[in-house]
Amino acid sequence: MKTYPIVVALFIAFLLTGCTVGPNYQRPVVQTPQSSRSPEPQSAAQAESVADLKWFEVFKDEQLQELVRTALVQNYDLRDAVARVHGARANLGIVRSNQFPQVDAGGDLQFRRTSRDGSLPLPATFIPSQNRTFGEATLNLLSFEVDIWGRLRRATEAARANLLDAEENRKAVATTLVSDVASAYFSLRELDYELEISKRTLGTRQSSLELIRNRQGGGVATLLDLRQGEQLVYTASETIPALQQEIEQTENRITLLLGKNPGEVVRGRGLTEQEFPPEVPTGLPSALLERRPDIRAAEQALVAANAQIGVAKAAYFPQISLSGFLGGQSTQLATLFNGPHSAWSFVPQVTQPIFTAGRLKSNVRLAEAERESMLIQYEKVIQTAFTEVSNALIAHQRLRESRVQQEALVTALQDRTRLAYVRYTGGVDTQLNALDADRDLFQAELALSQIRLNELVSVVQLYKALGGGWQ
Repeated sequence: MKTYPIVVALFIAFLLTGCTVGPNYQRPVVQTPQSSRSPEPQSAAQAESVADLKWFEVFKDEQLQELVRTALVQNYDLRDAVARVHGARANLGIVRSNQFPQVDAGGDLQFRRTSRDGSLPLPATFIPSQNRTFGEATLNLLSFEVDIWGRLRRATEAARANLLDAEENRKAVATTLVSDVASAYFSLRELDYELEISKRTLGTRQSSLELIRNRQGGGVATLLDLRQGEQLVYTASETIPALQQEIEQTENRITLLLGKNPGEVVRGRGLTEQEFPPEVPTGLPSALLERRPDIRAAEQALVAANAQIGVAKAAYFPQISLSGFLGGQSTQLATLFNGPHSAWSFVPQVTQPIFTAGRLKSNVRLAEAERESMLIQYEKVIQTAFTEVSNALIAHQRLRESRVQQEALVTALQDRTRLAYVRYTGGVDTQLNALDADRDLFQAELALSQIRLNELVSVVQLYKALGGGWQ
């Protein structure tokens, strides 16, 4: 019967936890465009998006897939993001625990010997035994703040939003990691292709130089012709060490993304063998709000900031806490838990701020300002997402058009170079035309290789901008 006050107090406390101060979160209204800006209309495929595909369905190179899988396990930034998720989850558990009563147990046992020869000596009749024991055992039944105004619930709401924010940031890091690995891999394959072009061109020019030497020995070619031929050979050979340097440094960049020591990267398909879906529809722009992890992370940050306003406003109201214990005290351990030696306590406490020199009002204003800042960041992230999608889509379509024209140019220059050397060998034309054609072809082939890389990277950037793989 003596525990009834505690039970009644708990019942009343839970009944009083129905009010929550502060604004409830509502998603802000954001104006989204009807379609993504691009050189070609996307209306025919508005309902679908390339971002609905998983990354391994977009990147078909098996070796690239293996690199991405390794990076998703070993990359340092992603592992740090996972650790932050674990920390946010633990913090939610800590904050949420404040909403519930805290129960613990404690006890002590004291052994004491009293001296008969103290400042007031006492006869043995008064102290039959100099050795005494004193025991105490308690069960703290209650340590609880009555969350009438919702301060603890708002704090839990903010902690839960921070957890979701960390989880979405982890997905954003993973999305960025996949795109970084793919872009670096395509850059590596493009450098390999440039190196192949340079070596092939060097071989052709060395053969031409040998022909010029023979013609000079026969008195047909001049020393100027010889020096011009040597110039082309040295120009082609000079690019090879520079390309090898870039290749090795790009390999190191990829291994860093993979969380490995610097080393060689195993290749898969060549630059011209890479394939992507023939069409890259973007889908509805409004779908970015649900698909892109960084947008969802920004919204969760806004949710957390909104909940902190309630925490700040709740500080205006009384803070009610309850505490109590049930236990026993006795000078004899055998009777420690007997009824006459039992003890209990129930202590309600109310704390009401009266004068804080504007601190509470300033806390509310600070929380409101932080929410306004998070709202601005949320809107900025959305607009940035629309811009990134548009830029990537424009780049992909314009680069595709540029590649088609550059391929035609390379084909024409290849034929021109062939004809120029035939005419030069036959003595019909000067060497200058053949050398100019060779030089133009070399530069055009390198430019075509770079355009192909940029086209591949534009698809990677578009897939990332659309929030690919995380719908």
